[in-house]
Amino acid sequence: MKPSDPAFRPTEPYHILIKPTGAVCNLDCKYCFYLSKEALYPDSDFRMSEAVLERYIRQLLESHPGLQVPLAWQGGEPTLMGLEYFRKAVQFAEQYKRPDQELQYSIQTNGVLIDAEWAKFFHDHQFLVGISIDGPSDLHDSFRVDKGGAPTHNQVMRGFKHLAEHQVEYNVLCTVNAVNSLYPLKVYRYFRDDLQARYLQFIPIVERTNGAAVSDRSVDAGQWGRFLIEIFDEWVRRDVGTVFDTMFEDALANWLGVPAGTCVFNPTCGSALALEHNGDLYSCDHFVTVEHLLGNIGEVPLADMIASASQQKFGQDKKDTLPKYCRECPVRFACHGGCPKDRFITTPDGEAGLNYLCAGYKQFFQHIDLPMNFMANELRSRRSPMRVMEQVDSMTKMATDSE
Repeated sequence: MKPSDPAFRPTEPYHILIKPTGAVCNLDCKYCFYLSKEALYPDSDFRMSEAVLERYIRQLLESHPGLQVPLAWQGGEPTLMGLEYFRKAVQFAEQYKRPDQELQYSIQTNGVLIDAEWAKFFHDHQFLVGISIDGPSDLHDSFRVDKGGAPTHNQVMRGFKHLAEHQVEYNVLCTVNAVNSLYPLKVYRYFRDDLQARYLQFIPIVERTNGAAVSDRSVDAGQWGRFLIEIFDEWVRRDVGTVFDTMFEDALANWLGVPAGTCVFNPTCGSALALEHNGDLYSCDHFVTVEHLLGNIGEVPLADMIASASQQKFGQDKKDTLPKYCRECPVRFACHGGCPKDRFITTPDGEAGLNYLCAGYKQFFQHIDLPMNFMANELRSRRSPMRVMEQVDSMTKMATDSE
């Protein structure tokens, strides 16, 4: 069967971030890596047409191998498209889905434009809404500002309250930068206690400027490791089973020997792609460059591009280019070199390709070894991993005594 055959489908599930406004956003977050992507499309109005939207959804539903099919929007700021665009997207999805398919809608947003009408729509169509927020106002407003440089926390919270009032399922995405990384428990407790958030994702800000240099907004490896450790130590004592952190979930998967939920901590990548507003498909959200353009869905079927040799190589390169230092590392099974975008420093032996955050990852994964082993064994024995909360203090004493 040829890839261009309509019945062809990639064999592994994949996830595509739809960028309907490209890099256009109503905020001007100082660390945003995507705003510069406007330069790729100098004459564009940065709005995904209805024709492109319909073509993408049809091709996605025809080719996706899983019974659960994600439709995920990101930006820039996707809500700038307006609510009618998303009503049309749902209409197309319901029109083209196969009887055995379940649609999973999600959107990542800064929350500024969300009102009661948006929230009702998200609730009615079971959208998972990711809210981008970097902690309480004094931390959030350090870098997440509007086009005039003004703080945005209060605007985000107005949108957040509409979501809560309409019982919309939401999670929190927090970037970890040079400022909020110094206050891990303040950030974590704000999400857990003030926002009542139960699903968290922490993403490190690493802004490469020149060679191995990074911006002063970036979190360094030591800060990143300490940030994760302090939150983990609180979580493992009181919040296992009630608060879910993507990093901890991925770690537990790797301790169990099953695939992690995100590409960052899997051996290979390439299954998380980005679709620009004009239908251009790129290898990854972090590699929206001319070199990583796979084609356009108006010219090449989506399935062909995902299964292409260049995309398969892109994913396999994550594993194949690991330096010897990583291949021999005792926590490689948990880390797998991290995200390739951050692998730009040299190893102690002078080999290229080490993750900028390596020291922090290594510190974190070594720190959590005993409780992760315990939880993994509980799951293998069909018991609840929540029992770790009763055991963690004795594990800490055991680890201290062995040093």
